[in-house]
Formats: sequence, C-alpha cells, structure tokens
Amino acid sequence: MPSKTLKTSKTSSKKSVVLDDLASHPILRQIAKIADEAGVEVYAVGGFVRDYFLKKRVKDIDFVVIGDGIAFAKLVARTFKSKRLAVYRKFGTAMVGYRGYQLEFVGARKESYRGDSRKPDVEPADLLTDLARRDFTINALAVALSEEKFLHLIDPFNGRSDLRKKIIRTPLDPARTFHDDPLRILRGIRFATQLQFKIDPETYAAMAEMRDRLRIISQERITDELLKILAAPKPSIGFKLMDDAGILEIIFPELVQLKGVEEKDGYHHKDVFDHTLQVLDNVAALSNSIPLRLVALVHDIAKPQTKKFIEGKGWTFHGHDEIGARMLPAIFKRLRLPNDWLKYAQKLTRLHLRPIALTEEECTDSAYRRLLVQAGEDLDDLLTFCRADITSRNPQRRRKYLKRFDFVVQRLKEVEEKDRMRAFQSPVRGEEIMQVCQIPPGPLVGKIKRRIEEAILEGEIPNEYEAAKAYLLRIKDEMVQEVNGQSRQS
Repeated sequence: MPSKTLKTSKTSSKKSVVLDDLASHPILRQIAKIADEAGVEVYAVGGFVRDYFLKKRVKDIDFVVIGDGIAFAKLVARTFKSKRLAVYRKFGTAMVGYRGYQLEFVGARKESYRGDSRKPDVEPADLLTDLARRDFTINALAVALSEEKFLHLIDPFNGRSDLRKKIIRTPLDPARTFHDDPLRILRGIRFATQLQFKIDPETYAAMAEMRDRLRIISQERITDELLKILAAPKPSIGFKLMDDAGILEIIFPELVQLKGVEEKDGYHHKDVFDHTLQVLDNVAALSNSIPLRLVALVHDIAKPQTKKFIEGKGWTFHGHDEIGARMLPAIFKRLRLPNDWLKYAQKLTRLHLRPIALTEEECTDSAYRRLLVQAGEDLDDLLTFCRADITSRNPQRRRKYLKRFDFVVQRLKEVEEKDRMRAFQSPVRGEEIMQVCQIPPGPLVGKIKRRIEEAILEGEIPNEYEAAKAYLLRIKDEMVQEVNGQSRQS
C-alpha cells in the first residue's frame, strides 16, 4: 500500500506538517469527502502545493489518485453536478470544471521515454513513485486529502526546503530524470526564470549533458516553454541559462550567432547577443506583450550576415533591418509561431531603425507622416520597442539619446493630431476615382490613388476629402493621358 511506502520515505524522520490554513478551501474538503466515501486515496499535488508556499492562490489544482484517476474524476463531476468534464483517455487524465476551478485528476503513475520515442511509457505506481517521477523537488509536494490525514504535507524530497533556498533540483538522479523526459530541461530553466531561483549545479550539469535529447521533443512543446520564458519578468535569465548549457544552439541557433565582439583598427561593436537580451529585458519591463518581446529577441537577427568594416568609420550593419525581416518566415515556421505574429514581427523589424533615424537629423513633417502611415496601429508598440533599444552604458550618452527620442515622440504626436495619419488611406476611394475619371477597374485606379496619398504625405494637400477630391480633378487628365501614352508606345 502507498501508506507503507511513505513510512519508509524521507518524511519518516520529520515532524508532520499540516497545512491548517487550507482547511477553509472551498474545494479540498469536498474532494476529501468524496474520496473517503469512495474508499479512494487522493492527494493534491505539484504546482498547487508549490504555489501555496509561494503565497500564490491559483484555481488550477492537480490531483493524484491511487487507482483510476478518470473514474474518480467522473465521480467528482457527478457529485458536483458539473457538465464540464473532459476525458483524455490517451493520457490517463480527466479535467473537471467547477465554480471557476480547473480540477485535473490522474492515476499515480511512472513515466519514461525510450530511445528516440517522443511518447512516454506509462504504468501504474504508488504515490512516492509518482512524486519521484516529478521534474523538480519543488513540484514533488503533495497534500493528503483523506479524513485521517487531512492536509498533511508529504515532502519526501525536501521540496519545501528548496523553495525556501530558491533552488531548482531534481528529486532523483538528474541525468536519469532528463533522459526520461528531456522537456524537463527547458521546464527547469523556465522555473528558474519565472521564480528567479538558482539551478542546483549537479542538475544544471545534467541539463547540459542531456541537451541533445531535446531533439526527440516536439517543436510545439519546446516553443511553449520558450514562450513561457519570454513571459517572465526578466526573460534574459532563461536565455543566458540556455546559452551557457549549450541548449540555445539546438533550439534557436540564430541567437547564438549574435555572440562575440570583433575589434579592428581600434573600432569595436557591441556584443549583439548581450544587447539583444538587454533590449528584451527592457521591453519586458514596459510591456507584457509576447509578440513585442519576440520582436526584441529577433530585431538584430541579421547583424552577423550584414557586418562590414569600413576604413575610418568602423563597423556597420547596413540593411540588417530588411534582411532580418526576410529571415523571420523560416524562423517562425520552424518554431510553429502564428502567422499574424510573423507579420507583426516583420513590420516592426523593418521599422525599428526609423524612429531613431529621425533623432539624428532635422526632418520635415513628411518623414513623420510616412512613419505614422507605415507603423499604423502598431506605432505605440514600435515606440515602446525603440525606447527599449537605447542601451548605451554611458549614462550621459543614454540621457542624450532618450532626450532626442522624446522629441521625436512629441513631433509624431503633433503631426498625428494635425494630419490624422495613423489609419491613413486616400480620402477619395477607388469607386469615386473610376467615376470621376471615367475609367474601368485596373492598375490606373491604384496609381491615381497612390498619387493622392503621396501628395498628402508630402504636405501638398491636407488629409481631407475636399482637398483630395480637388487634387484628383486637377491631375485626372494628366494621369489618364500618361497611361494612354505608355500603352501606345508599348
């Protein structure tokens, strides 16, 4: 029986800990009552218990059942009169939704991967074996829900101590743990990043040793962990840990290529990898947007390909904005990222130098209008990113750049208020152009429309319907004759 197994665990010499302040929890007492009436052993486990000690109150609770987890979930759903029951027989789990809670039930089990298989072998087990298969000690905590031992903490691998010490450590041999489920390598780095914990040296060494096993894990699961790392308060922690362990080379090699500083004739450039991570953290401090954080991660991705030394001037990366945008489709496809995120990232990568360029010279309103039109609804995100991209370590120089950037932001605001350019398009629509010019649908309509838009961008006419209509009447004969003349010549 599991209880006998537990008596031989490390908890036998410890004073029993009871989490009394969970006694009023609206779910646990009810689950305990259902379990006792059914004669089933049930435990709340994993993240719920970990987050309790981290003083986080969550509504997702995982339960381990000694026996059939799906059958017990169905019993809970009937007792709660919940119609929100989802059974995942392939994984041996079931989910019950109840009063805003997501309750997941699974039978105690042992899992392991064999060779290059991406699917684990699963077999029934007792509680201690189930906790031992958990990824990290901080997740190998359980709370008993029987009436006899209600809310007693079960901590066979000192997870509570590791929470206090802020350490990520595996319950068993880390090499075996990561061999059995290589995704735990990224999960460990993700936990270290989210919680800002240290990884136990032996555990970290095993992550590096077992990193090639990540190749058997599906890209979707790897990307899910990457996005969770990106969502952390300080994402750079995770990317540095992945790089130092040789993991980044496997899952995001383009970032590794950003590393290094080259010096020639007294000129040197920034380490683009370090700069990228600094920009990423800067963006994370300003925005929770994952797509915008992705832009921070990839905005300089083409610098290695565009790096060039010019005598007397130093290092340049001319065109890295455009070439970087062209690199992104292959990267996003490999990472299985959404297509709308790709378009957004390409747009901001192409534009990320533009606001900074406006700080370096006196520009006409036309330049500001063009940026407003090109950025459109993403202007605020672009400006947030560009502010984060100012990373000079010289405080005086950084203050100077930020002051210039603030000036550009103010000028954009003034031009936007004056000309209403953010959602810009020609005030005269295609149907009216065809009617006024007496022409059929075709390329000429778009050409005339672009001519009107260009006149507005250059400040020749205001961004108003009447002015645009008058301009159309003025140029229509000229445009029609020009196109007709080109047609006769061809």
